[in-house]
Amino acid sequence: MKVNYTTSNGKIAAEFESDSQRDLFLQISRFQEVFDEGFCGKCEGANLKYVVRNVEENSYYEIRCQDCGTKLEFGSMKQGGGLFPKRKDKEGNWLPDRGWVKWNSKTQKNE
Repeated sequence: MKVNYTTSNGKIAAEFESDSQRDLFLQISRFQEVFDEGFCGKCEGANLKYVVRNVEENSYYEIRCQDCGTKLEFGSMKQGGGLFPKRKDKEGNWLPDRGWVKWNSKTQKNE
């Protein structure tokens, strides 16, 4: 069976194919986790841009809000190469604003 899925903001469409509902469910959930972020967690703006930065041969994946300058960073899974949104800090605590942060050059930290 085939399923066509369009993100809630209508900007991205994808097609998934599988013989089982479980596999389709898994494919759609992974897609939604990365690509169905419809608005900024800080300002709630919808002017979002997907960005890949390369620093010293490492790739960093993020969505940036073009309105307020915040970003949602993504980690890379060790197995399979999938991405996931970083919504917790290094200690495992939930970040405010659903993980959307802004770099503060004075403190050299994401806030």
